[in-house]
Amino acid sequence: MARKKYHDESDNHDRWLVSYADFITLLFAFFVVMYAISSLNEGKYRVLSNSLTGAFGQAMVMHSANSDVEPAIKLDPIRLVKQKNLETLHKEREQMTGMARDILSVLEPLVREGKVSVSQTSRGITIEINASVLFAPGEAKLNLDSYQALKAIASVLKADNHSIQVEGHTDNLPIKNSSFPSNWELSAVRASTVVRLFTENGVDENRMTAIGQGPKLPVGSNANVEGRARNRRVTVTILAILPEPVIDVPLADPASAVNADKK
Repeated sequence: MARKKYHDESDNHDRWLVSYADFITLLFAFFVVMYAISSLNEGKYRVLSNSLTGAFGQAMVMHSANSDVEPAIKLDPIRLVKQKNLETLHKEREQMTGMARDILSVLEPLVREGKVSVSQTSRGITIEINASVLFAPGEAKLNLDSYQALKAIASVLKADNHSIQVEGHTDNLPIKNSSFPSNWELSAVRASTVVRLFTENGVDENRMTAIGQGPKLPVGSNANVEGRARNRRVTVTILAILPEPVIDVPLADPASAVNADKK
């Protein structure tokens, strides 16, 4: 009697899909359970909210409904930028005001005598020193008495990082000698002399600029002795990092300009 032949069953290559589907189902169930038992930590959210409020200067609103905390953040980018700029400008002005007070303190005797004045504007702090304190008439070599005053200013400036502009000014009386052919050379060398002393006393030379203004920016009348004495001066300006905003004037529309010419 012939034996019955059995055919080997072919392998099922898709059998792994069953295990994979079971795994995905279990993973989905796990996350559903985790989500169901989870809750928002309101205390931590408030800490985050306060941190963002301090960073951006904008209130953050929290809504509560059905015992769930639903955060809502209202941010206005333009308002944030403006507020940040105002805050930075306010801090800059406070810093400059503190520096101006320090300079006034170290120069108090000369300020009381009217030989030095300190003012603060949106451009920065300006120290105006009468030339008689620093130089002999027609000279650019510092007087011995001027060293103490300039070193006192340098002691304040070297601890700062603002740019410094030193300007020399003269009266309008002509000068012509072997050292200075005109007031322009005299004013420039006087400014450079002050810059050099600041550098020697610890102020970074890369922060400073020396400018000779000659007689072109008088603060008094050149028609009398008192006015000419005021005009002979050196000004030291600590430039503000954030000056007042400058508005550029746009060019006129060419078509509008042509139409205007035709009228």
